[in-house]
Amino acid sequence: MPREAFDAELLAISADVLRLGRLVRRAIDESMEALRDADLARARALVEGERSVHRERWLLEERAVAAVAMQAPVAGDLRRLTSALSVVGELERIGDHAAGIAQVNLLLGAGTTPRRLGFLPSMADRALAMLDDALEAFEHNDVARAEHVCRADDDLDRLQDRVYQDAFSAMVAAPSQVQRLTYSLWVAHNLERVGDRCTNICERVIYTVTGRLADTSRSAY
Repeated sequence: MPREAFDAELLAISADVLRLGRLVRRAIDESMEALRDADLARARALVEGERSVHRERWLLEERAVAAVAMQAPVAGDLRRLTSALSVVGELERIGDHAAGIAQVNLLLGAGTTPRRLGFLPSMADRALAMLDDALEAFEHNDVARAEHVCRADDDLDRLQDRVYQDAFSAMVAAPSQVQRLTYSLWVAHNLERVGDRCTNICERVIYTVTGRLADTSRSAY
């Protein structure tokens, strides 16, 4: 593959990674809207849509592997390609978390709308802001923004703590609500994991630019 064609392929792969990122971002946003509105039809559609995210991930991986095989890239290019492989894996998992929230919605079933969600919308806003910044950092090889995302994860963790505290207090006060409140903890867990995935993406950005493997001790597996 001529160098010009390889450079064009790198740009195309990066653009497709960003497109997948926008897709899973929309899925998280829509899963929270559907949860608030008790929109079960929308939740079912989001669960079904998870398959398209998986398909996109594997298509991107095949392209990246093919580019490596045809070019034998130098160190910087190889880091970019291997990081793209890692990032699409994290984005696929963010799509899984969106589906997980939609599945909680289905478990809750029809009910009074809009649902009272406490600090969950604040968690979602924080997680989506982290994802926006992580995608920006990936697109522009922005180490400073990537490091900012890693630090921002602390705020998301604090919001998760508030959700847990409120849920446990409410369980004590109203034992009949334990199941419903437990479902809210599942949503909080999914949103917290979105933040961890964003941190993992940003660690890869730092590695791509610097060759240094960042370790924030927050990786999600």
